[in-house]
Amino acid sequence: MNLKNSIHTSLSKGNRIPVAVLGATGMVGQVFMWMLENHPRFRVTAICAGKSRNGKTYRESTKWQLPVPFPESLGEMSLQNLKAVAAAPPAIVFSALPAEIAGEIEPELAGYGAAVFSNASAMRGKENVPILIPEVNPDDLNRIDHQPWGNNGFVVTNANCATTGPAVALAPLRKFGIREVFVSTYQSVSGAGYPGIPYMDISGNVVPFIENEEEKIQRELTAILHLDIPIFPFCVRVPVRFGHLETVWLDLKETVDVDDIREAWGQFRSPTGLPSLPDSPVQYLAVPNQPQPALSFTGTPPGMTVFSGGLKKQGNRIGFTLLVNNIVKGAAGGSIANAELFVRQAEKRLRKDRESDRTHRRGSRH
Repeated sequence: MNLKNSIHTSLSKGNRIPVAVLGATGMVGQVFMWMLENHPRFRVTAICAGKSRNGKTYRESTKWQLPVPFPESLGEMSLQNLKAVAAAPPAIVFSALPAEIAGEIEPELAGYGAAVFSNASAMRGKENVPILIPEVNPDDLNRIDHQPWGNNGFVVTNANCATTGPAVALAPLRKFGIREVFVSTYQSVSGAGYPGIPYMDISGNVVPFIENEEEKIQRELTAILHLDIPIFPFCVRVPVRFGHLETVWLDLKETVDVDDIREAWGQFRSPTGLPSLPDSPVQYLAVPNQPQPALSFTGTPPGMTVFSGGLKKQGNRIGFTLLVNNIVKGAAGGSIANAELFVRQAEKRLRKDRESDRTHRRGSRH
């Protein structure tokens, strides 16, 4: 498959681009299916899950876990064998696979010429594999040109769910000179997947340790923000179904007040032409007891806004709270936005090629 030709063919005809969802029945896979059902650019043509579900319909194979409607128009799609889809993938593949499977399958898909947008952690940090958030580091998408798999295929990852919220909230504050970041996360149980943490371990309890999570925040936040600064995280699992609440303290080079921070967030905008992103990535809530995880699926589009609140200044440090929907913005929605950014760039190249062809034909007539 020639990725460039496949996407250009769809775009030139005004058709939605065919996509596959791997791991479609899991928690993040369900978000992919919900968000893609009526997507203006993408059309789901293949779905995969565990081997025991091969040949079954999506409806009969999925225990729906989300507080949003089941994607009825996709309910009768049959789940396919993962290897079969990997051998002949559509132009774009969204991966919600477990890391141990993703590390093998995603490079294979790229080698067949697919554009792989992955929520899995397996490929994060690999050479020339960007950890992408379109509002924060869109130029990192250019790293795909240096990936080794051929056929124009590539892998792009989104950030860890607990990294995404701080990365978005801190992006417009880089101009003030961030010197160090202290972050504590209070992470919902859906971040552990389904069935997740045993009830007796989390009910009426908090667990002040999430394996490898603090290290991920340190690695990913510096890479995404392009800042070589110390990050001091603590990560806690709390008995909340959806949404990661986080507290952040920043040490800044410049002297700023809380109004400067609010103004920076208020002026911060998402890239244009990406339908899954809100116009304003960060929404500040001035109510003292907000944001709360109950807001996780609010906003337009639902679940894609990072909410902030509790802004305060102490010395020259700025503190605030934030809320990110861990399975939408921090997972499937992030991958979809990354694919939208790639398609927007492909559209620009297509228009440029067409203009070049017209110019060449006009010159030939003379």
